Amino acid sequence: MNVQLFSPTMVLQSTVLRAIAILVIALLTLHGCNADDQASPPNAGFAGLGQDADGFQHASPRQSLNLPKDFPQAHAAHPDYRIEWWYLTANLEDASGESLGLQWTLFRQALMPPNERPAPTPWSADQLWMAHMAISQGEQHKVAERFGRSHSQAPLLASQGSQAGVIASPFHAWLDDWQLKANQEAASTDFNHLALTAYSGEGESRFGYSLTLTAKGPLVLHGEQGFSQKAANGQGSMYYSQPFWQIDGDVTINGETKTVSGRGWLDREWSSQLLDARQSGWDWLSIHLDDGHKLMVFQLRGGGDSGTASNEPAADYRSGTWITPQGDTTPLTNSDITLTPLTTTPVAGRDIPTRWRLEVPSVDVDVSVEAPYANRWMTTSVPYWEGEVVVNDHSNGEVLGEGYLEMTGY
Repeated sequence: MNVQLFSPTMVLQSTVLRAIAILVIALLTLHGCNADDQASPPNAGFAGLGQDADGFQHASPRQSLNLPKDFPQAHAAHPDYRIEWWYLTANLEDASGESLGLQWTLFRQALMPPNERPAPTPWSADQLWMAHMAISQGEQHKVAERFGRSHSQAPLLASQGSQAGVIASPFHAWLDDWQLKANQEAASTDFNHLALTAYSGEGESRFGYSLTLTAKGPLVLHGEQGFSQKAANGQGSMYYSQPFWQIDGDVTINGETKTVSGRGWLDREWSSQLLDARQSGWDWLSIHLDDGHKLMVFQLRGGGDSGTASNEPAADYRSGTWITPQGDTTPLTNSDITLTPLTTTPVAGRDIPTRWRLEVPSVDVDVSVEAPYANRWMTTSVPYWEGEVVVNDHSNGEVLGEGYLEMTGY
C-alpha cells in the first residue's frame, strides 16, 4: 500500500492495516495450506471460505441475476457478502506474434457482518481490498500486489479520496492508481468499453499496462441464473462473466513497451460461503476456442457426494458453462465433466498439475490443456498458480485454442 501521509500515527496505522489485510485475507479468502505441513488439519486452507458466514447475506438460487434488469448494478461492490472479486485474464500477442499472458484482479473482503460495522470515520474500515497484477511472456513472470481499505457506508468515489472501491455507474474499480473503468466517451451505464491501467516499479524494473477492452459479445450467467453451486450441500456464489473482450494497448516489461492485442475474460463473483469445509482448493479453466466457442470449467477438490463407505473421502465437485459464439449458454454439471491431471511439475516446492485432459462429451470436447511455462506461481502474500494455457485436440494434437488456468490450495 502506498503511504502518502507522513504523520507517524498514520504511518503506524497503515503498517498495522497492511499486516491485518495480509493475515485476514490469507486466512479467509485465498490461502491454501502447505502440503508439507503435517501439523495442519486436513480441512485447513481454503475451507475458511465456508465458515464464519453468520450475519452476512448468502448467495442462493433465490438471489438469481436477470439480464438486463440487474445490470449495471451487479458490476458494483456487494459489501454485505463476505468475499468478492473482479478477475481479468487475457491471452495476447505482441507485434512480432509472441504470446503474452496478463492478469489483473481486485479482491474485496468484508471484515465483519453488516450489523457489527462501526460508523464511518476517516480511519474506520470494514472492507479490505487486495489487487494483483501479472505479466507473463516466455520465461518471464512479473507479479505485483497492493492493499487498501474502505468503509462500506462511505461514498465509494475516487474523487472523494477513497483508496479502493468499485462503483457501477460510470463503472470504476480501483485500488490507488490501478484501475479498470469505463472509457470517458462511453455512456454512464456502459460496461462494453473499459480501460485498464496498472503499473509497478521504477526505471528498468517498471512493468504494467495501459489497455482498452471492447466487448464483442454479451455477458453470460453461470449455473442457475447466476447462482453457481460449489458443493453438494448447496452453498455457492453469484457468478457471471464477460468472456468476449477484445483487448488492445501497450504492455511494458523490462523497460520495453510493446503494442499488444488479443482476447480477454472477466469473471465477477461474490459469496459468503464459497466452499464446503472439506474442500481445500480449486482448479479453474477459461478457454477461448478458435471456432468462437468459449468454455469455463472448475473443479473444487472435495465437497462432492461422499463415497459409499463412511470413511471414503468426498468426491471432487465440478461445474462449468459451454458458451456459443453468440453468447448462448449450456450449464455443465459434474456428470458432464471429466478433468484428469496428466503431468505435474515441481513449482515453488509443490507438485503442480501443468497438463490436463478435459472431457465434456455432451459438447464433443476432448482436449489436452497445457501450460507452456510452469513458472507462473503468484509470489503474492496469498500464493497460487495462474497462467496461460494452450488447448489441443487430445487425439491428434491439433491446436484448438488458448485460455487461462488457475490452481489454488496446492
